[in-house]
Amino acid sequence: MIRVFFTLLLSLAVISCGSSHKSIATTTKPTKKTRYVQQDTKPIISKPATKRDFIYLSEIEVADENRLRYNIINNARQFEGTPYKYGGTSEKGMDCSGLIYTAFLQESVAIPRVSRFMAEEGERVAADNVTPGDLLFFVTGRKSKHINHVGLVVDVLPGQVLFIHSSTSQGVIVSSLNEGYWNNAFKEARKYM
Repeated sequence: MIRVFFTLLLSLAVISCGSSHKSIATTTKPTKKTRYVQQDTKPIISKPATKRDFIYLSEIEVADENRLRYNIINNARQFEGTPYKYGGTSEKGMDCSGLIYTAFLQESVAIPRVSRFMAEEGERVAADNVTPGDLLFFVTGRKSKHINHVGLVVDVLPGQVLFIHSSTSQGVIVSSLNEGYWNNAFKEARKYM
């Protein structure tokens, strides 16, 4: 009963948003994949989103042109809460590029393993034109001059871009590009698909 209610609610939200919303379009055909859909569109600025902030819907199919993007996002979301580990690519620990590399590889899409090399591929896009599945690149630390951090856009809300990444202090989390640290460290966005 609750699942039907949330499915109807999600359908109304998608219809009411029309083409102005950049989130991945969905239909109501059943599929076998597990997916997490955000419950509301309140900005998440100070605290990272967790699986508790998302409702579980297993009977939603993504439009064909967005399926690969959605699957890659879902792959990355499966690692939320995984601790940070330099060079890691498993549930025991991941670094930022390891998370993105693994999420793509699970869909048989090979990309470079290191964030600065990832930033050399794909098509550069403006931050206000990103869509879920695009990559965000950052230069973190005072002494760094080169790209050394990457995140995957999971949702675009009015005035806010949410991305999943592995931070050294909190592991795999969802953050907002509006957060001061990430906004200041942001270098560029790239579209791979």
